[in-house]
Amino acid sequence: MYVVRRLALGFVQLAVLAVLVFALTGLLPGDAADVRFAEHASAAEVSALRARLGLDAPPVERFAAWLGGVVRGDLGTSLVSGRPVTSVIGTSVGMTALLTLSTLLVVIPLAVTLGGVAGARAGGRWDRLITVVTVGLSAIPDFVLAVVLIAVFSLWLDWLPATWMSASPAVLVLPVLVLLGRSVCLLSRQVRAGMVATASADYVVQARRFGVRPVPLLLRHILPNAAVPAVQELARTGDALLGGVLVVEALFAIPGLATELVAAVRSRDVPVVQGITLFLAVAALLINLVADLVCDRLVPRRQVAR
Repeated sequence: MYVVRRLALGFVQLAVLAVLVFALTGLLPGDAADVRFAEHASAAEVSALRARLGLDAPPVERFAAWLGGVVRGDLGTSLVSGRPVTSVIGTSVGMTALLTLSTLLVVIPLAVTLGGVAGARAGGRWDRLITVVTVGLSAIPDFVLAVVLIAVFSLWLDWLPATWMSASPAVLVLPVLVLLGRSVCLLSRQVRAGMVATASADYVVQARRFGVRPVPLLLRHILPNAAVPAVQELARTGDALLGGVLVVEALFAIPGLATELVAAVRSRDVPVVQGITLFLAVAALLINLVADLVCDRLVPRRQVAR
């Protein structure tokens, strides 16, 4: 029932988001016909193109037609290229997924290690050092960190490429470093906070009194319960990564979803804007749903005596 309720709430959120995106794109000056012809066509030519693209229909009718297609699994057709929106997403999501997964593969072990070291020696030298670095780094916006890294490692030292120029793995280093900055800081601090709170819990204190060794105590009692806030923060990190990846793609000229989204907004390609936005929203919904289910499994159940 919990999963059903969450999915129902998610569908409501997606519907509200779809309405908002459609309404906000409608507030932009001009439409796809105006942008395509710009100032080089007569009003009759623009009107003919608008009719051919279906832009002369009432907004409610256009939105209802798009929503009906979504229910059938059809996100519509690009007003600019004529390609199906699913094809546009399919050809650009690869780089976005690669950036996101590459970052997560580094974020999770690094954040758990830093948070575990800080939490295991709370108040010690390593805890203070890690806390100072993570708090300071988390205060730097992604685009500022990207500019600094490009200036140092690309323009000054000439070690790494600043933009997407080839299929070399080196092009991923700076984008992943930018995405790591805030993500590692936030997640490691949650791991630390969870470990500190769990280490002082009554059952952990009692386990120490019974002579449970430090390593089994850490692996069996402290980390599983400290992981609950960390998993929730990881879900928020996943949401932030979706937004951060779009910023990073734009900064490093990486051909991913951000490139398509910016181009679609510029050309008033509403179906593509709606399709990419809906796709990202579904991804965020699934990330949070999985995180909630994992947390529900990690929370210890109280055994009722019969």
